[in-house]
Amino acid sequence: MRDVAVTRRRVVVTGLGIVSPFGDGTAAFWDAIVAGEAGIRHVEVEGVGTIPAGVVDEADAARARFGAREARRMSRAGRIAAQAAAEALEDAGLGAASHDGMGTSVGCVHGGPDAWYAGHEALRTRGADRVGPLTVPLGLTNSAAAAAARALGLTGPSQSHATACAAGSDAIGAALGMIRDGRARVMVAGGAEAAVSPVVVAGYATLGALAGAGRPAHEASRPFDARRDGFVIAEGAGMLVLEDLEHAEARGAPVYAELAGFGSSCDAGHLTDPDPDGVGARRAIDAALADAGVAAADVGYVNAHATSTPAGDATEARALAVAGITAPVSSTKGAHGHTLGAAGGVEAVATVLAMSRGVLPPTVNLVDPDPEAHADHVTEARALPVSVALSNSFGFGGHNAALVFLAVPGT
Repeated sequence: MRDVAVTRRRVVVTGLGIVSPFGDGTAAFWDAIVAGEAGIRHVEVEGVGTIPAGVVDEADAARARFGAREARRMSRAGRIAAQAAAEALEDAGLGAASHDGMGTSVGCVHGGPDAWYAGHEALRTRGADRVGPLTVPLGLTNSAAAAAARALGLTGPSQSHATACAAGSDAIGAALGMIRDGRARVMVAGGAEAAVSPVVVAGYATLGALAGAGRPAHEASRPFDARRDGFVIAEGAGMLVLEDLEHAEARGAPVYAELAGFGSSCDAGHLTDPDPDGVGARRAIDAALADAGVAAADVGYVNAHATSTPAGDATEARALAVAGITAPVSSTKGAHGHTLGAAGGVEAVATVLAMSRGVLPPTVNLVDPDPEAHADHVTEARALPVSVALSNSFGFGGHNAALVFLAVPGT
């Protein structure tokens, strides 16, 4: 067997795209989260009632960009995934270029729940022959990745990740590995989710995971706050263009940051609750730091997963403390809610923007910090240059993922 010398390629972020409850585009998203605004409102969900949620208006934008026929052949998650991916490519200076050979890696947990719901209703009320022919392709968890790839001609490696709320970060980590080992030069990676649908919402509600509807909607998501009572479900998509550094330099592309580390682990314990000691989360964090070649003391900002659930937020704070990380911490979910499988993508965009702008976004609605979740909490936008940032994502089933970004000199 011949020896093969492998040179690990450096991977940089050259484009960002986002669809959020604040609208399309990173400008609207960034302005809102830095200002401490909350894009949450009360919505009526069939069979469930009124809940606080973060929803997006995507139909007109998708039809305008991709055409009415193509938009109808995408799930809701697929439409916002394709929009965010298109924006990210344009931001990277690749909007008018051929995307042949570029890849996709997208986290999405619930796929197209509205397609399954409509299909079940048709089966139950009108018979099997009235179930729509697109029920399966629009309902699958790969519908977001498939829509983005098909709409934008991304013919390279294509993956969909469904590791619960760690899916977006796992998708970004997988794309990092593909570029490092030479299987792709450019990847569009992140997450997309559109799960404000009756059965999904009812399931989370009966599980006791959702925030109550007793307070104003914009105050419902309150990560790390002592009065938090559950997460606020939200729609959204966040995409990064990841690129081999040499490839980016050769075409003169501006660089936001370097994606230098990824870590993954599993608690292998409770079905929904995190390991209370944060051991599994710490494994992922330690692995990401080691992969990036940095120490816990080097971290200058943590974009926390903190979803506003009593158990999850405190567990993450313990994991950070045990890992030796004392950097400022914020969770942007107070502003945009919990986008589930898209969370890692949406919050990676927030993390990269924080690094490039030199400003840390605050945790909205953090009024009375839980002493069990002790940290250096960012409660107002804080100007601070950051050279190393950590973004965490944790999900049901004990899935843990962490990403480490480094500032690139001169950017």
